[in-house]
Amino acid sequence: MKTVTKIMPDKPKKKKLRVAAYCRVSTSFDDQLTSLETQKSHYEEYIKSKRGWELAGIYFDEGITGTKKEVRPGLQQLITDCELGKIDYIITKSLSRFARNTTDCIEMVRKLMNLGIPIYFEKENIDTGSMQDEFLVTLMGSLAEQESRSISDNQKWSYQERFKSGNYKAGYAPYGYTVTDGKYIVNEEEAIWVRYIFEQCLAGKGAYTIADDLNKRQAPTKRGGKWAESTVRAVLRNEKYIGDCLVQKTYMDDEFKRHVNHGERDQYYLQDDHQPIISRKTFEAAARMLDFLGKEKNVDPQGGRSLNRYPFSGKIVCGHCGKHFQRRMQYTGSLVYPSWACRQHLADVSKCPQKSVKETALQQAFIVLMNKLSFGRKPILETLKRALNGNTFQQDPEKMEAINRRLTECRIQQEQLADFLHKGYLPSHAYNTEMAKLKIEMDTLEKQRSVQRSPEQMAQQKNLDELIQYLKEFPMQTAFDGEAFTRFVDHILVLSQTEFTFHLKCGLNLTERVKTDG
Repeated sequence: MKTVTKIMPDKPKKKKLRVAAYCRVSTSFDDQLTSLETQKSHYEEYIKSKRGWELAGIYFDEGITGTKKEVRPGLQQLITDCELGKIDYIITKSLSRFARNTTDCIEMVRKLMNLGIPIYFEKENIDTGSMQDEFLVTLMGSLAEQESRSISDNQKWSYQERFKSGNYKAGYAPYGYTVTDGKYIVNEEEAIWVRYIFEQCLAGKGAYTIADDLNKRQAPTKRGGKWAESTVRAVLRNEKYIGDCLVQKTYMDDEFKRHVNHGERDQYYLQDDHQPIISRKTFEAAARMLDFLGKEKNVDPQGGRSLNRYPFSGKIVCGHCGKHFQRRMQYTGSLVYPSWACRQHLADVSKCPQKSVKETALQQAFIVLMNKLSFGRKPILETLKRALNGNTFQQDPEKMEAINRRLTECRIQQEQLADFLHKGYLPSHAYNTEMAKLKIEMDTLEKQRSVQRSPEQMAQQKNLDELIQYLKEFPMQTAFDGEAFTRFVDHILVLSQTEFTFHLKCGLNLTERVKTDG
């Protein structure tokens, strides 16, 4: 008799959960790096001690103070490996370690939840895999952002105290220096070019000429690029080359954006802070020469940009190619007169056929335009004024202030409601009802605010009023008034040598034609 043996199927092995951990410290100081190593060891032991778990990797970022995810390669690699299907679950210390602003937090949580990968935040005891919605993460993300701002404020205070005492560590080294142990040390290979720049300036050469000369001599730059006029001017204005240091030239705002400090933050001037490259006498003489050259060429001493030397500067646009015109002197026999020519035409006639325009033709056209407006002030300008007043409501400053104040109060109430819900003081249905009421009220207030006149409309109205008043005081023009042109004309569109459209700041666009000299 046959013997039949039932073969039982092998019991499938339960697949282990692939768990990854993310760690981060915000500075590269030794104690913080020690903390990072502690975090990594903790998670490695913690994951290995869990039955059914296997270590998918420890991801980390060190010495990074940025508040946005884009500057954290470790976090970016973690997200990439999740997308590649290498990870099933993530643990991290807290929301503030994972995301430092609400937008990044929500974006990454959503992405990972769509991939079916939960995150566990130890400090807040939040597991996104068991959440019904994202409200709690939104709230905690906001708290993490506040914590980030608090840390940033503490760092700013620390920096301020160091600045006050003069006990600060140098960061980025300007051209001619390197940084060693937080101090500026002269880099002689670059310093010789710093001295050369000052020598050339004292010889009467401008920043553009010096930059061109440096490029021809193949003088090295800080980042391997080309010398520019602005770079040379920055060297000539930098107090570090006389051994001094002005600290906090820039600052970070509450949105973590860097700005040039124009007095918004305290600055401190440290004299004899480090080894100089040039003498104070040379530095002061170069500053005087730079100012002198700037006045001759009408250059802004702060930004180094050319200021408008003439009323038409920067205001004439080519009707053919859209480029701006530049002033030049024309020579016809023994006659010399100023004219304005399209930059594109000067560079390549085949790309723009627009011919140059005599400055006197532009001046004459403006005189005729102003006289026509003066003659037709009531039918033209007064009609435009009534139209502007009729298109929108007059702005009521008190009403605007009240609207803005109430909107702020509504936002505060929203934050309070969220806090009460989180602490368990308020049931969810009551929270949803009150939030809906606030949203309806805020939408209504926003609509009321939107019907107020826009800044552009207000500027047009103001300019129109000023133009009307000017024409009342000066009804007839016999000579070109450059100040009036600058005041009332936004730009001129050149259609031909004899036809120009004046775009006025009040919103009118008027075309004038002039006769040629034959």
